[in-house]
This record gives sequence, structure tokens and C-alpha cells, in this order.
Amino acid sequence: MTFVEPSTDVSKSRRAYDWIRQRISTGVYSPGYRLVLSSLAAELSMSVVPVREAIRELSAEGLVTFERNVGARVALVDAESYRHAMQVISVIESAATALSAQHLTQADLARARELNEVMRDGLPDLDPRLFSGLNQEFHHTLYAKCPNPRLLEVVEVEWARLGHLRDSIFTFVPGRAPESVCEHDKLLDLIEQGAPTDEVEQAVRQHRTGSLAAFLTRHPHPPSVPINEGA
Repeated sequence: MTFVEPSTDVSKSRRAYDWIRQRISTGVYSPGYRLVLSSLAAELSMSVVPVREAIRELSAEGLVTFERNVGARVALVDAESYRHAMQVISVIESAATALSAQHLTQADLARARELNEVMRDGLPDLDPRLFSGLNQEFHHTLYAKCPNPRLLEVVEVEWARLGHLRDSIFTFVPGRAPESVCEHDKLLDLIEQGAPTDEVEQAVRQHRTGSLAAFLTRHPHPPSVPINEGA
């Protein structure tokens, strides 16, 4: 059996991907920032090929877009669409969670605690996409046993409507992650203590509106023209 050496472009594209994504998540490359492949390659001391592959992967995640005759840019954030979706979600998910709470088992709550601890452990080296996925699973665990199937359906539809923002919101507001974990603790405490339905509902709504407020503080008016051009 012949051993095939792995392509050096694979490791280089991963390094380029991590490097560019980190700058997007920290805001160094803000929405609309033009990603010039040749400049990025020079800064990373590699050819354009692995950088192009990294950009394609970021594009698949919705963090980068391509414009004809312009090239790659950090995706613009549609703050208005996010605001509308989160206003709806804050109402319907809070209601679904409140109705689900009395049907949650000890195993469900233990799973939610476990997910929150994984999120907490990951805060020092925050991977926004991974954190978002865990966060989504945490909340799904809490509202999944809502006895109203129509309400569950609407919650899932609204999350799907958010597209890539659903999976990468903590890329755009990384500072929100530590607050979110602490609020999860308080929410779980309420449910475990058998708090009234309306109290659980209010806690979820405040949690979701807190995320929305953090997002809008950082992205009040998404730019319609590129900013900080060049790379």
C-alpha cells in the first residue's frame, strides 16, 4: 500500500481560514471589508491558492460574500432582518420553553447543564460557530417538549429564516457569549425550582432580547458600501 503525503495546501488553507475567520470574529475585518487575495497571501506568506480555498469555505458559512467585478468581502449584516426575526423568536421561543418546562426530565436538564458547561469551558478560546451550535442545542433541549406542535413549528421556521446568522451570531457579538452562559444558569435554576410558567417565559424573553440589544449596539446600521477597503 502506497502512503500518499497530504497536500501542503490543505494545512495552509486551514491556517488561512483560521486566521481570516479570527479577524472577522474580533471585528478587525468588519462587515463590508474587502478581502484582497493577493494581499492576504502576502501577509500569510503563502500562495493565493490556499487563501482562495479558505475564502470559499468562509463563503459557504455565510461569513464572506462575492460581488461581481469586486471580489470577496466580509458579509454585510442585515440588522433589520435580524431584529425582526429575534423580536418574533423572543416571544414564541419564550412561550414554548415555558410550556415545555414542566415536561422536562432530570436527564433533559442534566443535558442542558452539560451543554452550558461546555460553552463556559470554551469561552477563553471562543469558537463563535461552535458556541452558536451548542447554544442552539441548549435552547432546543429546553423548548423541544412544548406540547403545542404549532408553536414548535413556528420557532423552528423563524430560526431557519435567520440563515447563516443563526449559526454565527457570536461571530458578530463575541462579547455576548459570557453573559449568555450566566443567563443560562439562571434559567436552568428557575426551571429546576419549579418557577411559575410566566416567570420562566419572562426569563427566556429577557435573555433573547439581551442578545438582540448586544447585536444592535455593535451593528446599528449595516453599511451599504464597503468600508476599510483593502487587505
